[in-house]
Amino acid sequence: MRYLLLVITVFLISNSNVWAQDNTSLNLKNVLVVAQQDDLSDRYTIEVALLQLFNSYNINSLASLNVLKQGGSADILMSDTTRQELSDKGINTYLLVSVRGFNNRFKPSSRVKDFEEEINAGHLYPLYRESASTVTFTFTFYRDLQPVHSEMIRTGTVGSKDAVMKKLMKKVERKLVKEWM
Repeated sequence: MRYLLLVITVFLISNSNVWAQDNTSLNLKNVLVVAQQDDLSDRYTIEVALLQLFNSYNINSLASLNVLKQGGSADILMSDTTRQELSDKGINTYLLVSVRGFNNRFKPSSRVKDFEEEINAGHLYPLYRESASTVTFTFTFYRDLQPVHSEMIRTGTVGSKDAVMKKLMKKVERKLVKEWM
């Protein structure tokens, strides 16, 4: 019985990459950061923090706030002219960042939404809520408007908006170095 258990354990460990998400295809070199927040100050906070992080690792990055007109619809990101302008700037990857919720019970979705469906989805959660113990973010990468990678990142106990961003940037930096580049 122990021998069988040992064989099964070794088999599962050796084939663990079957369950792991394939991150080798991401190879992040450029990105348009789109924070999906209703509050403009939250969008600005997330996009600027991610731009600073990506730029420190020499990743060509641009904020959606530089592409979209204030109050404009994010649908413009799907237009051929906008995509061509971004391509001329060397951007072919879009990163959609949204707050998924404020607890640990969220599980990653088995189906990643297409770009149009995700960009038009409503995102009601603010960046910080006083009673929250954690904040769960969803990071979804698209190339040619097709999803290439999606994952959730949770920040631990949070006490302020600044604390949320500080913890998020630490976790994103680890992901960037280990898996996204």
